[in-house]
Amino acid sequence: MKKYLRKIPIIRNLYYSLTKPVKRSFSYFQFLHDYNSFKKLEANNSRFMFRRVDQWVCLDDKTSTTGFDRHYIYHTAWAARVLAETKPQLHIDISSSLYFCSIVSAFTPIKFLDYRPADLKLSNLASDRADILSLPFEDGSVDSLSCMHVVEHIGLGRYGDPIDYNSDLRAMSELNRVLAPGGNLLFVVPIGGKAKIQFNAHRIYTYDQIIDGFSDLKLKEFALIPEASNGYGLIRFANKQMAESEHYACGCFWFEK
Repeated sequence: MKKYLRKIPIIRNLYYSLTKPVKRSFSYFQFLHDYNSFKKLEANNSRFMFRRVDQWVCLDDKTSTTGFDRHYIYHTAWAARVLAETKPQLHIDISSSLYFCSIVSAFTPIKFLDYRPADLKLSNLASDRADILSLPFEDGSVDSLSCMHVVEHIGLGRYGDPIDYNSDLRAMSELNRVLAPGGNLLFVVPIGGKAKIQFNAHRIYTYDQIIDGFSDLKLKEFALIPEASNGYGLIRFANKQMAESEHYACGCFWFEK
């Protein structure tokens, strides 16, 4: 069942639409039980105000392990490790995870640019608006650049951008244009054995599509985050064959110009 849930979105959506209400109803009954148990304890304590109107109901956190998004935890960890190695004087990020930018700004000055600018106020971190299809940099002027889990969304309208089938290729070309000779580009997208669009969420690329998209650059490292754990987290210095065996994995490419 899990295999079909991953590979066939219609089945996945139907499964969750049918099972989620049942699971949440059961979780809510558990919540009521816990609330009443806690209320009995509260009768003998007065350290806090305890009112029904202040309930903040959380139903999804009783799990045996701490869950996380494999793509977003591991790819940002990978990128932070690369920047710790390269130690740029200034890093330019195009629309990647705000968690990545905010944490890495503790040791590397970062300028974050997005179609929808973020109102972030931290030392070593500047935020501004930019269109990835027309970046505000001269040719070959950026020494350290990242664009991670971004390009797969461009042109699908999900974030208010215009519908455009090939805008992802234009975005790759623009990243290539602004990267300085000898500069580093960290580029992350979903990757698998077959290229496909899961509208309007994202594209899934093949390894060769990304290599061809940046044919003018040298690949320094390819890291893979497999879709399923199977004992693996982030696999640094992975290979094309590993990527081809996946359906919806995460591919992390470190290019040098």
